[in-house]
Amino acid sequence: MQNRREVAYASRQLKNHERNYPTHDLELAAVVFALKIWRHYLYGARFSVFNDHKSLKYLFDQKELNMRQRRWMEFLKDYDFQLMYHPGKANVVADALSRKSIHMSTQDHISCGMITITNEFLRQVGLKQLQDAELVKLLGLLGTKKVVGFELGGDGILRFKGRICLPQDAELKRAVLEEGHKSRLSVHPGMTKMYQDLRKTFWWSGMKREIAEYVAACLTC
Repeated sequence: MQNRREVAYASRQLKNHERNYPTHDLELAAVVFALKIWRHYLYGARFSVFNDHKSLKYLFDQKELNMRQRRWMEFLKDYDFQLMYHPGKANVVADALSRKSIHMSTQDHISCGMITITNEFLRQVGLKQLQDAELVKLLGLLGTKKVVGFELGGDGILRFKGRICLPQDAELKRAVLEEGHKSRLSVHPGMTKMYQDLRKTFWWSGMKREIAEYVAACLTC
């Protein structure tokens, strides 16, 4: 949030071992996760962290911490921030991130060539990007010489040379491939045509190979 306006969102599913964490550890893990994702914006800057778990702020004054908490505290020392309590009942924005649905044809959409991209689709891409280990690694390297061509848009979506980085998620890929091959705008293009069309909007590792496999498996073609 900047100037009291949302700039980007981030969330992910709990890992198996995290499901046993006590509440305050989960809340602290969420703070660490957010700072890692947005490090390229936050490192070296003064900012505020709003959290709906009141006891979390007292963790910073505790002397008896477990090894996990100590490791996180050492990480947090690299940042200049103020932890602020924000009541859960007022935190309605975060609740919206738990809604799951993928539609590529609603009124809230933009058209990119033969692909129609909805706001909901972009929201799902943003969420799934944060669950993709390779893309999360790229996010952490933004602004360094190790990654070239990648950038984080104002909508919180990672892009490569302006193209949406599609995460390794079967549901999202299937939606894109079906829209690019079977929609009324695409009428079953061949592999080369489909690849050239999709690469105008999307990028993912192994994209060309997966498109070739998809076209080869099409019974109509």
